[in-house]
Amino acid sequence: MNWTSHEFIWLDWAILAIGLIGVVAAVWYAIWKDKKAQQGEDSSAYLFGKGEPWYVIGMAIFAANIGSEHLVGLAGTGAKDGVGMAHWEMQGWMILILGWLFVPFYQLMINKMGKIITMPDFLKMRYTQRTGSWLSIITLVAYVLTKVSVTAFTGGIFFKYLLGIPFWYGAIGLIAITAVFTVFGGMKGVMTLSTIQTPILIIGSFLVLFLGLSALGDGSITQGWSNMMAACNAAHDGFGTTHMFHTDPADPMYPQFPGYVVFLGASIIGFWYWCTDQHIVQRVLGQVPGEDNAKVMARARRGTIAAGFFKILPCFMFLIPGMIAYALSQNPDSGIVMDITNHESTDGAFAMMVKNILPAGIKGIVTIGFVCALVASLAAFFNSCATLFTEDFYKPMKKGMSEAHYVFVGRMATVVVVLLGLAWMPVMMSMGNLYSYLQDIQSLIAPAMVAVFTLGIFSKKITPKAGEWGLIGGFVIGMVRLLTNVLTDSGKAVMEGAFWENTTWFWQTNWLIFECWLLVFIIILMVCVSLFTPAPTKAQVDAITFTSEFKQSIRESWGVWDILGTLLVVGLCACFYAYFW
Repeated sequence: MNWTSHEFIWLDWAILAIGLIGVVAAVWYAIWKDKKAQQGEDSSAYLFGKGEPWYVIGMAIFAANIGSEHLVGLAGTGAKDGVGMAHWEMQGWMILILGWLFVPFYQLMINKMGKIITMPDFLKMRYTQRTGSWLSIITLVAYVLTKVSVTAFTGGIFFKYLLGIPFWYGAIGLIAITAVFTVFGGMKGVMTLSTIQTPILIIGSFLVLFLGLSALGDGSITQGWSNMMAACNAAHDGFGTTHMFHTDPADPMYPQFPGYVVFLGASIIGFWYWCTDQHIVQRVLGQVPGEDNAKVMARARRGTIAAGFFKILPCFMFLIPGMIAYALSQNPDSGIVMDITNHESTDGAFAMMVKNILPAGIKGIVTIGFVCALVASLAAFFNSCATLFTEDFYKPMKKGMSEAHYVFVGRMATVVVVLLGLAWMPVMMSMGNLYSYLQDIQSLIAPAMVAVFTLGIFSKKITPKAGEWGLIGGFVIGMVRLLTNVLTDSGKAVMEGAFWENTTWFWQTNWLIFECWLLVFIIILMVCVSLFTPAPTKAQVDAITFTSEFKQSIRESWGVWDILGTLLVVGLCACFYAYFW
């Protein structure tokens, strides 16, 4: 047997098949056991889960974030641009904000409303019914256009380069399997799959990292690191791809990531994603009925601290292996062939590393974790869509129905999301670089979310109409900018006519700079609207006001280990920035 084969051999296929059967059996058993304990179907448990342990919450947050866009896009951008995109991944510190600042407010809302909340619930209570409905619409549109489609698309590329499966077979197959899994598994299935795949994914990715460095250094990991840094420092006309900030206008990466504004732009997107996005927040809201606030917040916070540690890993799991793949591609005997001017070529970096670096048998084991990661990530999106539709649209219209009926409606919403995601994929594939497209979309949605949630929580003077204007106005501006991006190839094309010539600032401004100014504009808009519209009601103010009893619960929910864990996460992030500055 050729243990160093650069192809999948019979042993890998056998391990992959047996492993996936074992995963299905484990998930089925967990769901069966959970339903038996519940004595029937419960829409709350299906959509949110029931008070999982903090380490499961941490792994679920991590798994919900890790998808095929990481296996493909992050490794691909590592091969092409080095650590330039690491700002979006080195955000363990940002998840801490969810646990320390936002969870207490969300828990307060849960107490006020007497049920687990969605993010639209929050906006309906703090602002207006229309504001919450618009958030549901925006979120569902964003999930279809940027989450489901992107994950399926990049999954197709991953299977193509790793297993040799034709792109469309891989993409459609991934969506079909995940749809079936989500329909019958619910949040319990997602949580269980996350628990299984996280350790396999971490161990497998680090095997790729260390064996790749060893191959690059002729058996020496430290020499391999030196060789990788040397190869990447020579890239991009000698400006290199081993630093996170590009301050020289002559640097080829400066037009995309100008100077230090990249950190602010990435933080705005991160703040929206980690603190206010239903897809992530849903993982920390599940709780056991009757459980006191201190225990709920302690578990949620510790889950976010655990996720903060996990979030430090993707740069080493995917981005740096992409840089290693680029360095190995300089050696024609490595088996890795790459053209950094070809988007699809660099997107196959991680799959090529698995195929050419890992020994036989290990390829199959690691691929099990990767398949689970793809399904868990996509299932989390499907589940969040089902939650938003059921809780924010269907239940208010059809009150008093059975729990089984609500679960069925959530499942049908999942099917609709699947079909819409498939329908959008051909359109998305014609729009150029997928990873840039994804970040551009997020940069246009995030500012409105950040402004509305932050001002709504921390200011009692922001009026209900201000929140409505801020969310809708920011979204409309963002979508107009997106339209101009499509028409001008993200500002690269020249558009003729007096109107376009007088508005070049709008469609040619760098995407990160535009994102920052859009956030400033929305904040100013909300403050101005608040000066001329009715103040929040007493109930709306009370919804964000901590009572002395609730403050005591917050204090009881954390201890010295929470503080030490938080400081350690922040310190590790700071060390990464210091090394790759």
